Amino acid sequence: MLSSQFIRENTERVKNDLRLRGVEAPIDQIVQTDKDFRVLLTTVEEKRAHRKSISKEISGKLEASDREQRIQKARQLGEELSSQEKKLRELEKKLTEMLYEIPNILDPSTPEGKNDSENVIIETVGAKKSFQFKPKPHWEIGEDTSGIDLERASKLSGSRFFILRSGIARLQRGLIQWMLDLHIDEGNFTEFYLPYLLTEESLLASGHLPKFRDNLFVDAEDDYFLIPTAEAPFAAMYRNEILPSLDPPLRYVAHTPCFRREKMSAGRDTRGLKRLHQFDKVEMFVFCEPSQSEVELQNILTQARKIPEQLKIPYRILQLCSGDLDFKVSKSFDIEMWAPGSEEWLEVSSISNCLDFQARRANIRYRNNSTNKTRFPHTLNGSGLGVPRTLISIIENYQQPDGSIMVPEVLQDYVHAKQIPTKTN
Repeated sequence: MLSSQFIRENTERVKNDLRLRGVEAPIDQIVQTDKDFRVLLTTVEEKRAHRKSISKEISGKLEASDREQRIQKARQLGEELSSQEKKLRELEKKLTEMLYEIPNILDPSTPEGKNDSENVIIETVGAKKSFQFKPKPHWEIGEDTSGIDLERASKLSGSRFFILRSGIARLQRGLIQWMLDLHIDEGNFTEFYLPYLLTEESLLASGHLPKFRDNLFVDAEDDYFLIPTAEAPFAAMYRNEILPSLDPPLRYVAHTPCFRREKMSAGRDTRGLKRLHQFDKVEMFVFCEPSQSEVELQNILTQARKIPEQLKIPYRILQLCSGDLDFKVSKSFDIEMWAPGSEEWLEVSSISNCLDFQARRANIRYRNNSTNKTRFPHTLNGSGLGVPRTLISIIENYQQPDGSIMVPEVLQDYVHAKQIPTKTN
């Protein structure tokens, strides 16, 4: 989160960033509450010092009348302090709750825009494949191969779930394994296996609460939330800890399922595997020194774009505008892969720099080697990649006239097949 000091010293910048995001927030109230808190804190500290001084006098050599006078004064100060300390705690709680609702500052390079229609295309790589037949969307190909079963998944769990079978199930498993290996072997990321359930405190630390409570699945009885992404446990993993030197940065990767109460509307997003309540993702996460965060952002972007490049599928990179940035994010790039059957670009990754926003919420610090002082690290994250939409793009780009699917060359050793045939029963 932003500190009250930062907001106090950069009030106009924060207000302007909120305007660019299209967000309203009580900045003036935060500034006033912060002022009230600091004034009262000074008063409380002065009275604590006064009471401590009197206590020392009482324990010394005094006439009985003088000692009684000081005892009465100490008692009076104690009563005043009790009341003022309670008010101080209330002001601190109020201030913290308001700060939790303020989004991150914008990187100066972030383009201005109201929504995703104003995101800026930075680069488009690869030519769209030319088919000798009309390419089908993945849900029809899944029917041809008997590899995607939306109907039975709906019977089990309702809408927005899916079942994969046989060759397509193996294709997904191989895709996940390949992406992990690529990031570990070529990107020097360390693999983690993470909990799929987190406490409310952890999600407050990562920045997913309180803002996105309505999008999370929760077991209220046990205070557990299903993770929306591996970013959440990574961001909270070192909560209230001081890390050693971040030279080199900590680069982590994990495969997890992700659970989200997506707010769906009727239209194209309602078909197939595009928008789901449960899906898999390979996520990269970095803790680094502030001076290295832009380098690490580009490093994550480089790692993520290797996936469509090696799959030989057209993709493009967009920089997100101010109105489309996530609450926690200062700067972000999307990677989109082309899906010829669905006839659309599918977002498969968002690569983001959160600066020290999450580290402050989680109270994570690191020790600088040269100064031996502690600072808040920067955190960055990026999908490498989101599995269902990457799977969609593979299925639709590698479909054959007979309804079968060729397996991309880089995945053949993982899938143990060169082709996924049409169904035989």
